[in-house]
Amino acid sequence: MVTLTGNHLSLKQLDNILFKKEKVKACTEALSRVAASRKKVEQITEEGKVVYGITTGFGKFSDVFIPSEQTEELQRHLIHSHACGVGEPFHPAISKAMVVLRANALLKGYSGIRPSVIERLLFYVNEDIIPVVPQQGSLGASGDLAPLSHLALTLLGEGEVYYEGERIATAVVLSKLGITPIVLGAKEGLALINGTQAMTAVGVVAYLEAEKIAMQAEKIASLTMEGLNGIIDAFDPDVHRVRGYREQEEVAARMLELLEGSQLVTKQGEKRVQDAYSLRCIPQVHGASWQVLNYVKEKLEIEINAATDNPLIFEDKIISGGNFHGQPIALAMDFLKIGVAELANISERRIERLVNPQLNDLPPFLSPKPGLQSGAMIMQYCAASLVSENKTLAHPASVDSIPSSANQEDHVSMGTIAARHAYQIIQNVRRVLAIEYICALQAVEYRGVEYASPNMQKWYQNGRNIVPSITEDRIFSKDIEALAQLMKEECEETIKN
Repeated sequence: MVTLTGNHLSLKQLDNILFKKEKVKACTEALSRVAASRKKVEQITEEGKVVYGITTGFGKFSDVFIPSEQTEELQRHLIHSHACGVGEPFHPAISKAMVVLRANALLKGYSGIRPSVIERLLFYVNEDIIPVVPQQGSLGASGDLAPLSHLALTLLGEGEVYYEGERIATAVVLSKLGITPIVLGAKEGLALINGTQAMTAVGVVAYLEAEKIAMQAEKIASLTMEGLNGIIDAFDPDVHRVRGYREQEEVAARMLELLEGSQLVTKQGEKRVQDAYSLRCIPQVHGASWQVLNYVKEKLEIEINAATDNPLIFEDKIISGGNFHGQPIALAMDFLKIGVAELANISERRIERLVNPQLNDLPPFLSPKPGLQSGAMIMQYCAASLVSENKTLAHPASVDSIPSSANQEDHVSMGTIAARHAYQIIQNVRRVLAIEYICALQAVEYRGVEYASPNMQKWYQNGRNIVPSITEDRIFSKDIEALAQLMKEECEETIKN
């Protein structure tokens, strides 16, 4: 059970909630803060004070006063009008993350929402009632208005949810469970949708997958080192110590450990003096990607515990600010795109070295019958295509901004676009690495699996359990997708061991 406080949620806990179905509950102290904040909102409506988002319209309509008898109508119209998302829905894990993150942000006690609304969000998490949220339509400021409005719709008994393996109308699920839809009071609609939880949810799931991919990339690259009789001297600790990047040193150390006892890797001068960069510079390139991951992790762990509402309700004041602006996450996601894409860039070059007979002493394209059968020739084409697509997706979304709300919201982050593209790049990178894995398996088989390091013999067998030896041409698309799926589902502990 994870206790949400608004302040101490970790990425590891989110991983457990999203993928291991760990339950959640709200901290009692946090709920007390929420209740105190709610009293301030109710006092404002009773006194008829003019406070943005509580007794006024929104955006350009912030100067329009709304009397207390219309506050429920105001919040309902807000959710309906802002639910403008389009396109394919987010993966259920991402939508579930949005619910968790919004609840955690509200538990900080700066939004003026009733504790019962937060409890309903946590009920959704624990019962796996997951809102169907379209991917497109957010500018990333004022937060993720469109996607979070689709989330909020389900609290009203509207929209759709994923439940028990089905995509179904929310009203049907709530009726089945005997649950009454929520009627939003003053400020509550705004409290639910004004924040960065869509881009952050995508970012969290993207990061968790990227971290796993980075670990897998080292094992796959180690197998390639054996398949190409790579020179292990390039991983000598002294080489990396004198540069001073911790992540680079760690990659080199892990690869030395993975390759310990290998009779397939070579020393400099035995077959050649030095390797091509795609082999020799693995610690430098992969290490730099780990630097990116560490930066992104730091920003995400701040954002998942951040108050991103507007206005913010403090003990002695209510202030309109801009914490909903997604720029910190937009920049982090753009950085993530580049860092992860590089793992595929260098992987594709290793694939080329595995299949190109001019660059190795293996059968051309790893074909069992060169000429009659093409072997891995077109797998390299596929990898090149995915890498090229990544280069387009890696263009920074955060450098763009289009003013909205009659120029009141004149600079926006496009952070959700950045996060979505990062997630797509990660899917592409995994498939490129799966192709390298298949080619490395075949190369090591030609060299003699018995000469591989004990660690790599295990990794070889893991791959062969999914992808059999290439004894003749077959539909390799199935192999690529099957191996990529294995990599996606593999738990972190298995990768490390």
